[in-house]
Amino acid sequence: MKRYTLVLFFLIIYWGHAQEIKVIDSKDRSPVSFATISFGDGLGTFADEEGLFVFSSQKYPDIDTLYISALGYSEKAISIPKGNSPEPHIVALAPEVSQLGEVIVSAPKQGKFKLRKQKPQTHKDIFACWLPTVESEIAVLFHRYEGQVSQISKLYLPVNAESEYKTKGKGKFATIFRVQFYENNNGTPGAGIPYENIVFSMDEKADKVFELDLLSNSIFIPESGLFVSIQVLGYADKEGKLVETKKYREIKTARGIQKISTSFRPLLPFVKGEANQRTFVRRIFFNDKKWQVFDRNYNPNSKLLQTGHRNYGMGAAFKVFED
Repeated sequence: MKRYTLVLFFLIIYWGHAQEIKVIDSKDRSPVSFATISFGDGLGTFADEEGLFVFSSQKYPDIDTLYISALGYSEKAISIPKGNSPEPHIVALAPEVSQLGEVIVSAPKQGKFKLRKQKPQTHKDIFACWLPTVESEIAVLFHRYEGQVSQISKLYLPVNAESEYKTKGKGKFATIFRVQFYENNNGTPGAGIPYENIVFSMDEKADKVFELDLLSNSIFIPESGLFVSIQVLGYADKEGKLVETKKYREIKTARGIQKISTSFRPLLPFVKGEANQRTFVRRIFFNDKKWQVFDRNYNPNSKLLQTGHRNYGMGAAFKVFED
């Protein structure tokens, strides 16, 4: 009885310093699903499918401002809400007008087409895999298939669920990912393209290559090419809802306490580099969200780069239309 009373006491203290915040569209008042919440000091989180997240002033006493963003919306900075209202504090994001040119096709293209495939590249070496974290995003460049009008019908995402290894982390899990799209700005990911959220989850059964069906999304590759990214949002609960996950583990070292980014499963296999580099990475809550090509300039101490594993071998299936 004393134990339950103590737990209840700490929960009351925690919620006494926590405020639920809801992110909505300023025009139609609909929830902005999976908005990015940056604390401005290298920390951050994501709203859930309903645009909700909880901020604890007790957990982050030095934070006084939140920076809230989402593809297709203008970023907004807000002061930490005061008090402990039982109702969510509402944050309205304004839709951002973007000149997308030929990138978004309003209606599916009609006519004859061929089905073509760019095979994914993968392997089973867990020591040559990227450890995905909440603050990391990987983007891969795709061109039109043989220069013809091409619609992406499927993505092939190489994964390694460690099914052949007995590791501490082996067991059931469900990780929520998001796919996003970016213009090709002279070989670098450019402006984000605000398609509807493409969010899905993988569990321990998703080994080797995960197939993601995009046919209904009508995603056409422009003449200049298109960057496709994969980003971890966090773990899912039993109902498949996004749950708040600890972003860092604190490790005692000779230099004191070090914060190590919490990695998520499955792992993402990287393959040996090609002459034409097409894999870019960035950390969402660091370095002003800048994209960097995955080479020695990004991190000379990376074991992946030292062994030549510098590309994420994402593949795709296309509907290739005749001229």
